[in-house]
Amino acid sequence: MARGKVFAKSLLLVILIVILVLFGILWFDVGLGLYNSRDAFSKVFGFFGIKGRTSQTETGKSLVDADLDNDRYAKRLEALNLRAEELKKLEDDVGTAQKTNVQVAQELEDKEKTLIEREKTFNNLVKKYDDRSKNIEAIVANLNGMPPKDAVGIMVEMDDQDVIDVLRKADEIAAANGESSTVAYWLSLMPKERSAEINRKMANKPLSIDQ
Repeated sequence: MARGKVFAKSLLLVILIVILVLFGILWFDVGLGLYNSRDAFSKVFGFFGIKGRTSQTETGKSLVDADLDNDRYAKRLEALNLRAEELKKLEDDVGTAQKTNVQVAQELEDKEKTLIEREKTFNNLVKKYDDRSKNIEAIVANLNGMPPKDAVGIMVEMDDQDVIDVLRKADEIAAANGESSTVAYWLSLMPKERSAEINRKMANKPLSIDQ
């Protein structure tokens, strides 16, 4: 009987010690946050509906990592935005340069076409003058080989400008050969009004193959 009482007291004392130890652990964990007993006693805490305290060091570390990640993301986003702006400006500059180049190329092409047309016109005028000059020389040679009245009869049927070119070429050939020109005599054989008109045009107009 006495031994049973001693055993009972000893058992109660052990139970009391265990309870005090558990409450001490709970106080250090939940109350003071000095000890993390969740991993060791997770089942016991789960039975009582108590969650162990998370380590402040780990929590603080996770927050720092999160801030660092956010800073890196913000800096990367800012760098991407700056790069996008640079590319946009470069694209605009390239577009402007292309438009300028197209405009300059068009202007050069137009100028080239104008020069080509002028060159063609000049060459045609030179050819025309050469051909006409040869024809005038041939006419003068033929007229010089005719009696003056016959020569004048042919010239009367010609246009004034053709007559003027023939007379000037006749003077030129006579001067080159050191001979007397028959131009004055031809004019004297023409009708007075026609002769006066041709003399007036020869005096007023420069040397030309056109009216």
